[in-house]
Amino acid sequence: MLRLPDVITTLGLQVLTDGVNLDRAVEGGLVCDLLSVVLAKAQPNVLWITIQRHQNIVAVAKVMSVAGVILADGMVPQKDVIDRASKEGIAILASKESSFVVSGRLFALLNSEEG
Repeated sequence: MLRLPDVITTLGLQVLTDGVNLDRAVEGGLVCDLLSVVLAKAQPNVLWITIQRHQNIVAVAKVMSVAGVILADGMVPQKDVIDRASKEGIAILASKESSFVVSGRLFALLNSEEG
């Protein structure tokens, strides 16, 4: 089973949150910038890839029990968002790559774990 630390290392992600348990299973991914769609489609233990960086991503990530949120395209949230995510135990990760590239790399990594 793929673990979040393996994804962080392989994809070269920056961990923005402090004190968050990163020892989580990663079972899939979801690329979406519409919170209503994430609420309808996200599954527990997926990595949510987005360019959204406001407070609401923390609430949605918590409700859906995602393994973490990857902010693509070099997006970085304000300190208050990072602080809230840290308090809520939500891993916020950052990548300079596009959502397309991050999702492709995550897909390949997940498939390499299956075979």
